This record gives sequence, C-alpha cells and structure tokens, in this order.
Amino acid sequence: MGRIVSVWLAFFVIACSLTAISAEESGESKEFVLTLDQSNFTDTVSKQDFIVVEFYAPWCGHCKNLAPEYEKAASILSKHDPPILLAKVDANEESNKDLANEYEVRGFPTLKILRNGGKNVQEYKGPREADGIVEYLKKQSGPASADIKSAEDASNFIDEKKIVIVGVFPKFSGQEFDNYMALAEKLRSDYEFGHTLDAKYLPRGESSVTGPVVRLFKPFDELFVDFKDFNVEALEKFVEESSIPLVTLFNNDPSNHRFIIKFYNSPLAKAMLFANLSNEGVDSLKSKFREVAEQYKGQGIGFLLGDLEASQAAFQYFGVQESQVPLIIILENDGKKYLKPNLEADHIAPWVKDYKEGKVPPYVKSEPIPVENNEPVKVVVADTLDDMVLKSGKNVLLEFYAPWCGHCQKLAPILEEVAIHYEKDASVLIAKLDATANDIVDPNFDVRGYPTVYFRSADGNISAYEGLEKRRDINSALYVKYENCY
Repeated sequence: MGRIVSVWLAFFVIACSLTAISAEESGESKEFVLTLDQSNFTDTVSKQDFIVVEFYAPWCGHCKNLAPEYEKAASILSKHDPPILLAKVDANEESNKDLANEYEVRGFPTLKILRNGGKNVQEYKGPREADGIVEYLKKQSGPASADIKSAEDASNFIDEKKIVIVGVFPKFSGQEFDNYMALAEKLRSDYEFGHTLDAKYLPRGESSVTGPVVRLFKPFDELFVDFKDFNVEALEKFVEESSIPLVTLFNNDPSNHRFIIKFYNSPLAKAMLFANLSNEGVDSLKSKFREVAEQYKGQGIGFLLGDLEASQAAFQYFGVQESQVPLIIILENDGKKYLKPNLEADHIAPWVKDYKEGKVPPYVKSEPIPVENNEPVKVVVADTLDDMVLKSGKNVLLEFYAPWCGHCQKLAPILEEVAIHYEKDASVLIAKLDATANDIVDPNFDVRGYPTVYFRSADGNISAYEGLEKRRDINSALYVKYENCY
C-alpha cells in the first residue's frame, strides 16, 4: 500500500513560547520555536499537557518554507491562555535518529501533537500558514468536542464545506456519551466534533430526536446521516465510511483535496474514471459511473471521477496517456491494476461486473521493450522480466533503480564494470530495471527503496543483496552464488 499511492502530502508547524523579554529591550530577535534534541526531549515533553513537535532536516525545502510561518504562529500562540508550546527537532542529526525512529518520521517536515506528557501522539493535519496553524492548534488544545447550546452556536460550528460530527444526548453522561467522547478524542485531528442536548439547534435532520444519536454533516451526497450504534469501533467505522463521497471528485478545487486524500488512504479498491470533464457528452459518463457506484456501495470499492487537467501526476504514475481517455482504472491494495481505455458510458457497468467476477486480467505498466539492448548492463522492463530473468536459466544480478537516485548513479559505473567482466560468460547476466517506470508484480521482489539489488541463480533461487557498493562486493556475491565463474 505504501508503494501505491503515493501519496502526496507534507506536513508542517511549530515554534515555542518562552518567557517574556521583548526584542526591543534585548536588542535581539526573539525566537519562539523551542529547539529540542535527545538530551532534553523527554524531560520537556513529560511536563507538557499539550506540545507540538516538528521533526525537520536543515536541507529540506518544505521545512525552510514552513519556518517563517511556523515562527509567526509560535509567537502568537505564546500569548494564548494557556500558552501553546511548539518545538522542533533536527531529525537529520545523528544523535536524534532514535527520536525520529521512535516517532516514525518518514519524511520532512513531520509534525506530531503530543498530549498528556507525551503519552498520546497524533499526527498534525492542519494548515501550513501561520493563521491556519494558530486556529487549528487552538481547537486541538481545547476540548475534543464542542458544547452546542444554541442555534447560533451550531451555525458557527457547522461549516458547510467540512465534515462535522455532532452527538445528540438527553444528558451528558452515561456509556453512550463516554464512548462518543472517546471517539472524539481519538479522531480529533481529522474531524470536528460537537455535542448538544437539543437537536432543534442543528441545521439539518429530524429536530425532535432526543438521542442518543450521532449526526454527521457533510458537503456532499445526502448532506447528513444519523447513526445510533455507540460501540466505539462501530462509530469509528461509520465516521470513516460516511465521510467519503459516493464519488470523489478529483479536480483543482482545493476544498476537494481532503476528500481525495481520504479516498486514496481508504482500504477499499479504487475505481477511477478519468475524463475531460469540460467536454460535451461527459454527463452521460458521470451519470453511469455514479449508478455503478450506487450499485457497488458497501462492496469493497471506492469511486473517483478525475478531471483530465488535474490528473497528470496520476497518468504518469499509472503509465497511461491522454489519448486513452475516457479511461477507467481499478487499483487494489496489493498494487494490482485493471484498466479499460477509451470507454463509453455503456461500457462502465459491464466492465466493472467483469472485474468483480475475476474476468479482467491485471494491467502491468511497462516501458517499451528496447529495440536494441547491446550495452554491458542489459535493460529489463516489466514485459521482459519473465523471459530475461525468471525463465532465463541464467545467473542474473538485477538492479531496481530510480533515474533520480544518487546512490543508483554511483552504483551504475560499478555495475557496468562488473558486466564487462562477465560479458563473455553466457550464463551470467547483469541487468537493471527502472522501478519508477515499470510495475513490479512478482512477489519475489520487494522493492522499497533504491537501489534494490537481487540475485536470481540459474537453478531459480532468488535472494536480495545489501551494501553492494564496490566491484569486489558484487564479484564476491556472484562468486558465492556462482562458483564456476572463477
């Protein structure tokens, strides 16, 4: 799953409140970002009910862009009652690597909200600019659920462009209320929660209900939905499933981006229809696609409608062309893809039915097979992996690389030197495959970074190699697996 999606996001925030010596009085510019490291992190965090920590790298461009907004937010939040503390850790520093691992830092900047002395950890999922950071953290540092006491409270709280969850209760006590508040605490970084004693304050839905009931407001589909099962797991599942549109719209409207992210992060198979949404006749495609989404609702498939203009990155990822639209792709969690290009509206339902019945073969992204392949290091693509490697009957050293990878670029001349060394041995093949341009569907190859090197022996054994950075390392590896080379 981590390889599939890519993904897509970078997070941000931070700074710190210090005791008050004005910049004018000190003659120096006061910094509000608290710098933490391995020596003071635990002691500092353990004393805070609420603190935000940015894990950054000095060379990271996103971190540099965040820094001034981050500092401004820290300055403002230092005056909040109570002050909201923001901090940062240089995760690139060797002495802080254990901290970075402990908090699962996979990219920069990574922002974490730490509560209760660090006992509870949540991802920061707010804006990047100072005012947005301030408003988001004010809400995060307050109660997990807001008390709605009037229609005016509800009007101010329920944003028509956001997912908002409100619990209606006859009293603010009991198992149902406690479970609801536990859910609000768990999901507070993703959603806004409120609670009320009177449903008549709420803008939509039956006003006479006394509860307990959870009402989820959303800016799409049926606009609100009620739920009465107060098991925490059932509540969480309800919120997660109800907060994804029946058909997610992928376009350039920023208000849709959070729903796109939720769509790609969901555990469902993903059916994506890409089309030029400004073309005449697209309404019939959209209508048929929505009908199919209704038909398969609750059957393990999510649906997304992507505008051609906004989908260029997706086209590059899937290895498809604009000439193939209208185009439908189904992406499964194991990375398998199914594709139907140049489809018409009436093709959608029968094709999805065939997919569900296992009648559609997987699509494998592959570069074109090279017309000439005469270099010492042979080029393998997805369409030739079987013949050149798996069924070749040869001892094959195969590098999975990325064109932009610095380590791969350093390894390239070493691989070439070794390939030249074995060039006259017909039973040895040194090869490379661009893992960014070809799908790797064979489970024997687990490619999670670059370069990844595998050895496939003539008798069919496949093993991964690490640390092959010198010719003698590769020669030694080959010698161990293929003694007759010497």
